[in-house]
Amino acid sequence: MGPLADRDSERRRFLPLTDADPRLQFVEEIGLVFDRSGLTRMAGRILGWLLICDPPHQSMGEIAAVLRASKGSISSMTRFLIQVGLVERVSLSGERRDYFRIRSNAWVELMQAKMAEITHLRRLAEQGLELLDSDDPARRERLENMRDTYLFLEAEFPALLQRWQDRVQGP
Repeated sequence: MGPLADRDSERRRFLPLTDADPRLQFVEEIGLVFDRSGLTRMAGRILGWLLICDPPHQSMGEIAAVLRASKGSISSMTRFLIQVGLVERVSLSGERRDYFRIRSNAWVELMQAKMAEITHLRRLAEQGLELLDSDDPARRERLENMRDTYLFLEAEFPALLQRWQDRVQGP
């Protein structure tokens, strides 16, 4: 096999996903989950592709080609995914391009960030309760429900994460 055959197989590997490709359905489903969560669908699609692609690192051009998206869109959404800690930029020895891949500890770190949000929301509920008159239970009930929910999650979540980390690390 000569260099042209190598280039042809490389090009085929990064052709856009066809509508019949089950990988496209997976990528689109991740995009829809992001969209329903108030994030951008394209960020979800990129994450979906990085979860299943081979090799696990992809250049901006490769991602753009596979997802049939502009490099500008890929650029802004990979920056976003880097900021939230799900993706990292890597360089490969001898390569001039940057590549993107899922961070190895992304899911635990994402959950730890959610834990910080839970704590913040619990504190805000407590702050709101301090603003209300103590003799109006109807007004207080909404904030008490919020505070109690986040207080419960704040107490239980760290143990859940620890159980996960213990499971991953093994005996």
